[in-house]
Amino acid sequence: MKFDYVLPPALIGVSIVLVQTQVAVALSKPEVARIAQEITVQINSKSKYGSGVIIKKEGNTYTVLTAAHVVDIPDTYEVKTKDGRRYTINYKQGMKQLPGLDLALVQFTSDQNYSVAKIGNSDEVTLGTTAYVAGFIAPTPAINNPVINFVSGEITANGSQRDGYALIYDNNTQEGMSGGPVINEKGELVGVHGRTNKDPKNFKTGLSLGIPINTFLKQSTKLQPDVGSRPSKTVLATAPKADDFYIEGTNKYQKKDYAGALSAFNEAIRLNPKYLAAYVDRGITRYELGDKKGEIEDYNQALLINPNYYRGYYNRAISRNELGDKKGAIEDYTQALRINPNYANAYLNRGLARDNLGDHKGAIDDFNQALRINPNYDKAYLNRGLARYHLGDNKGAIDDNNQALRINPNYDKAFLNRGLARYKSGDNKGAIDDFNQTLRINPNYADAYYNRGLARYKSGDNQGAIQDYSQAVQINPKDPDAYYNRGLARYKLGDRKGEIEDYNQALGIDPKYDKAYYNRGLARYESGDNKGAIEDYNQTIQLNPKYDKAYYNRGLARYNLGDNKGAIEDYSQFLRTNPNYANAYKNRGNAYYYNGDYDSAIADHNQAIKLNPNSNEAYNGRGWAYYAKGEYDRAIFDETQAIKLSPRYTNSYYLRGLAYKKKGIKDKAIEDFKKVLELNNDSYLSKQAQQQLQELGAK
Repeated sequence: MKFDYVLPPALIGVSIVLVQTQVAVALSKPEVARIAQEITVQINSKSKYGSGVIIKKEGNTYTVLTAAHVVDIPDTYEVKTKDGRRYTINYKQGMKQLPGLDLALVQFTSDQNYSVAKIGNSDEVTLGTTAYVAGFIAPTPAINNPVINFVSGEITANGSQRDGYALIYDNNTQEGMSGGPVINEKGELVGVHGRTNKDPKNFKTGLSLGIPINTFLKQSTKLQPDVGSRPSKTVLATAPKADDFYIEGTNKYQKKDYAGALSAFNEAIRLNPKYLAAYVDRGITRYELGDKKGEIEDYNQALLINPNYYRGYYNRAISRNELGDKKGAIEDYTQALRINPNYANAYLNRGLARDNLGDHKGAIDDFNQALRINPNYDKAYLNRGLARYHLGDNKGAIDDNNQALRINPNYDKAFLNRGLARYKSGDNKGAIDDFNQTLRINPNYADAYYNRGLARYKSGDNQGAIQDYSQAVQINPKDPDAYYNRGLARYKLGDRKGEIEDYNQALGIDPKYDKAYYNRGLARYESGDNKGAIEDYNQTIQLNPKYDKAYYNRGLARYNLGDNKGAIEDYSQFLRTNPNYANAYKNRGNAYYYNGDYDSAIADHNQAIKLNPNSNEAYNGRGWAYYAKGEYDRAIFDETQAIKLSPRYTNSYYLRGLAYKKKGIKDKAIEDFKKVLELNNDSYLSKQAQQQLQELGAK
């Protein structure tokens, strides 16, 4: 159960002096940055990190304005000022939340002299004006001691509501900056940064939300005792404007009320047909509603309004990528980077699109650029590692995933990808260790079970592999590969029935899975179902006419069913792409023999012997063909060679005995037929040999 803590009603007074806007002069960005450094503080506890802005000094007591969610849990908090000094806050006495707002006041005492923010008029902040946000990024494994982060951007909306988040800007804010100041070009405080407008697609315009300073000023008059501050002017009730509907849309979007968000964005655009941000966010909302075409149309409209709006190209690129238009996506990412060459996310995503198109080197170039801009970009290391993996550079892939894990020690995907690279390097144990780590972080990661199954299978642990594939299909029942590979592991354990069932499952999900048909064909063949095997090989070949092994194995099944002509056709097809495969010549030779074409049989066995001089079966097959032609000496020679290669090969003794009998060499014939009975490894030939001995009058 989640509880919302209400801050104690400590009495904190603020006395604000408004700056007269008509005498203020725009400052340069470095000048505003210096002001931000002076007035911005870091606020943290053991579990929370945020920022704040100094708005008042009275004696040695300083008052800091921040976002309430930065200090909403009873704990020991510290304020860190620009000089690195830390001041502990009395939670009960030193904090005050403003009713109905995500704002809080924090007090600390110091004999040091710190600057106080000049208060501006947030009502004068309009669409397109410059805004700066300052704050301290929350610590990461790569950044242990954060410094102030100062980012510039533009205002995209300023609603007329005065009861919460109404200020929207496109500054690239980060976690930990909540509570920091939003500053105008004159160096004045016009808002308090509160949150980033996150999107499940991870490509929203990068918009952030803040509470206008006038909202605070109006609410602060209700503090007891009266703190003596007033808004710069009385705000009269007016009809809702486009910004109001835009903000309403963003709020509804965050609550997953996509239909309501769409309606609000429609109204914002009706009131302001040139409202760029509304088109972009309506596009994202349409994505959630499944309207891909409408989504792209909205991005097109945004780019008509502002052809240099790089985030419009960026968002459209992601949509094109998801629709399968990788080349179009790359074009849009390139446009975004032409306008903003330091857009790390665009390099990252263009790299992904290039990698998907097989341009792994181009992808690596893009990931390098992303890392040049942001050396601690864990996703860039992850994906560069993937591109290196695709190029066969497993060592480079492992190195990149190590870097990703240095930055983010709980990055499950980095453990997964490092495991894949280790697996490809032959390090099955290391791969399994990495997949174990992945599952420790994310116990429901189907791909981790699947990949651990591969490593276990490769290590000979077929039972463990089956368990992992079973976990994978339990999490993702629509993964045909998991069923397919479980079938392979069951094959290794001799479970033909279970193997075939798994191939059936794989084919139920993906009816075009040629390998599943092929392997089911093998399983049926080994189970004695030659007809079923042929049906599966037919399906394999229909889906993939270049699947040469399917021709070869269909030839085996046809041969077993007596279809020698069909077997010859299949072996011939296989030999077109595998002209050095001795067994194919041997098997085709046998099919020619049973089809009565003894010369072709001899020619094929000649080729088989040439390719594999140690094939006793090839000598035996050629011997049968010579015997059928009445060339008994050649038959005897071939079977003698076969026996030298395989002294327990009954078929050769039997055929040589027949040849000796034909030549009238009775004693040698009897000797060979008795050898057949002695070996007794073929019941049919043993019966035939017994009959031959009776005919020869042997005891």
